[in-house]
Amino acid sequence: MMVCEFKPGLDGIPAAQSSISSVDGHLGILEYRGIRIEELAEKSTFLETAYLLIWGELPTSEELAAFESEVRNHRRIKYRISDMMKCFPESGHPMDALQASAAALGLFYSRRDLNNPIYIRDAVVRLIAKIPTMVAAFQLMRNGNDAVRPRDDLDYSANFLYMLNEQAPDALAARIFDICLILHAEHTMNASTFSARVTASTLTDPYAVVASAVGTLGGPLHGGANEEVIQMLEAIGTVENVRPFIEDCLERKAKIMGFGHRVYKVKDPRATILQNMAEQLFDKFGPDKYYDIAQEMERVVEEKLGHKGIYPNVDFYSGLVYRKLGIPTDLFTPIFAIARVAGWLAHWKEQLEENRIYRPTQVYNGKHSISYTPIEKR
Repeated sequence: MMVCEFKPGLDGIPAAQSSISSVDGHLGILEYRGIRIEELAEKSTFLETAYLLIWGELPTSEELAAFESEVRNHRRIKYRISDMMKCFPESGHPMDALQASAAALGLFYSRRDLNNPIYIRDAVVRLIAKIPTMVAAFQLMRNGNDAVRPRDDLDYSANFLYMLNEQAPDALAARIFDICLILHAEHTMNASTFSARVTASTLTDPYAVVASAVGTLGGPLHGGANEEVIQMLEAIGTVENVRPFIEDCLERKAKIMGFGHRVYKVKDPRATILQNMAEQLFDKFGPDKYYDIAQEMERVVEEKLGHKGIYPNVDFYSGLVYRKLGIPTDLFTPIFAIARVAGWLAHWKEQLEENRIYRPTQVYNGKHSISYTPIEKR
């Protein structure tokens, strides 16, 4: 009998071959289709990056214009989906609302014609176009307001910020938000991407694939960490409290949110870019006292844990950026999902190319040959 080596969390076990993205955790390098994340953040847009991830090459100007036009034309959602969202409880978390809404799209568009390139492109366009609309709509609805209709004259990121408050955003704010989406669009075989590929391997529709990934992203050990970073900074309160807080966490062996990564053993390159963007926002719109606390945390954690390869990850500074953009804390993870839809769809499309349903094994550690006990003798 073959003995299988058990690795908790499948740590270090390849689950797929992929050409979508790569990470060098020791050098702090993240590439999408071979292009460094720093270069994409400087030169690209989110929709161009999404095209690169999903179709494997940077688009020509004509291809990009066509893709942008298709996305713009599919931003609106069916009134039945909107009516369904109005019935969601106001106290519900936006990630739960997003998961339900994403799954509901399958009721309208799921033909499962997975061998048809037109079906695949239409699904990509609809999900990338409609997910932001649903996130913004729920934000307004839970506060008793009607959803704001998309504006066709605004680009992807500016339109989302507009739909949140019916006010066209500052150009710098819109550009920084677009870069945030680029940074969060893809990151190899993380938990939600693995969930997406497992679901895709059953040959279900892409709306179910995205809904399953959204559910996985919502956990505090994955996308939900950026919310907890802000809560942690608020709890610390002052720069003077940082060192006692860190020392207490270390003594209790408690996790310090926003630090450490299963892959990176140096500072996450996305965190460096996000920190720079936070400073740009502070220069234009005013400081944030929590940034001083965050900087002191980075210094103390590096002093205490740098030798273990524990540095800021993408969640540590992203919340400060979103906070300065006026985005509610519990929308941070849905915004992560808006971006990561591009990566999930890239992996969905790649999974279909040489599909085999996932069926891992297990290491059984239970009993054998136990006799059934009649209920009267239990």
